[in-house]
Amino acid sequence: MKQYSHIIFDLDHTLWDFTANSNATLKILHDRHSLQDFEIVLEEFMEHYQVVNDQMWYDYNRGNITKEDIRSKRFKITFSRVGLVNDKLADLINEEYLEMCPAMGHLIPRALEVLEYLKEKYRLHILTNGFSEIQGIKMQTSGLLPYFQEVVNSDISGFLKPDKRIFDFTLGKIQAACHDCVMIGDDLHADVIGARNAGIDHIYFNRKKALHNELVTHEIGCLSELLKIL
Repeated sequence: MKQYSHIIFDLDHTLWDFTANSNATLKILHDRHSLQDFEIVLEEFMEHYQVVNDQMWYDYNRGNITKEDIRSKRFKITFSRVGLVNDKLADLINEEYLEMCPAMGHLIPRALEVLEYLKEKYRLHILTNGFSEIQGIKMQTSGLLPYFQEVVNSDISGFLKPDKRIFDFTLGKIQAACHDCVMIGDDLHADVIGARNAGIDHIYFNRKKALHNELVTHEIGCLSELLKIL
């Protein structure tokens, strides 16, 4: 097995359970604002929001939209899909969502157990396309922060994964060569192909067992599999 000195993790969907935290927040907001009075079913609200948010992040990661686009439009679009036009309420819910969701502490199963094991052998870092002010809260409230030496995001670096320049920036930040590092993430495009194009080995966290034709260094379906690889 190749020896590494540094492990670079993605954050959302890889360690921090975005779906669980988002759904918990949406349930609170659905109840708080009595969305059932608008005939909005909670499960449909969650489902539509996830589809809209995923698509907007897909577009953001490819440089097609801005951070402000995500924040200003995602609940308006979600509302339109469940038959409600109320921009004032959409803006209010977005504001409350941004305040509440990052403070939720649900992690991907086995995350802390795996980090406890890895921290004794490697220097651990985060590389995320998320926003500085939000990702910092997530890591603090979930208990992830003490495990990591460096946290790099698109705000700090000026680039987005899969741009090779954000990986180069990260290598400079952690003072490591590409062959000393391995990248772990759930996004085949941003994390895996991005790392590969930067000359960094990678572990595709394919939790949903999505079909693909990419050549990857390693592929796992559960974080506990890292204990056998690293």
